[in-house]
Order: sequence, then structure tokens, then C-alpha cells
Amino acid sequence: MEADFLMVVSREAPDSQFAYVVVVARRARQLMIGGRALVDNPRSRKTTRIAEEELQKGLLEYETPENPGDLEDKDGRRRK
Repeated sequence: MEADFLMVVSREAPDSQFAYVVVVARRARQLMIGGRALVDNPRSRKTTRIAEEELQKGLLEYETPENPGDLEDKDGRRRK
């Protein structure tokens, strides 16, 4: 039986550096394949810098699990 995960949609930069990098990298990939920038006059032409600027300005929405620390494995034991 699969567990239903509650997802939280956020517009502000994540607290975790890992999550920050993942969100920026995914947006940069979208920009590389032809996505339009959400900022009018980006300060840089590099896709990673544009994605970072969009995230800092709160223009990107992303989803994260509500309580990642409360995840359990298949046997019902808590993960560390």
C-alpha cells in the first residue's frame, strides 16, 4: 500500500541548501530547453543565474513534502 504524501506549495526560497540547488537546477533546465524567463530584465544571461534570481524574487512555485522527518519505510519503521 502506498502512502499519500501531503505536499506544500511554496514561493519563498527553501531553507535547505540542497533543496535550493535542486529547485534552481530544475528551473535552469527549463530555461535551457526554451522556457521564458519570468523576470523582465535578468541581470545575467546564464540560465542558473536567471533561475536563482527568479527564486529570490518569489516568482517560482515548487512543492515539498509537508513533514519529511516523519517518513516511514515499508516495515513501518521511522527513517533516520
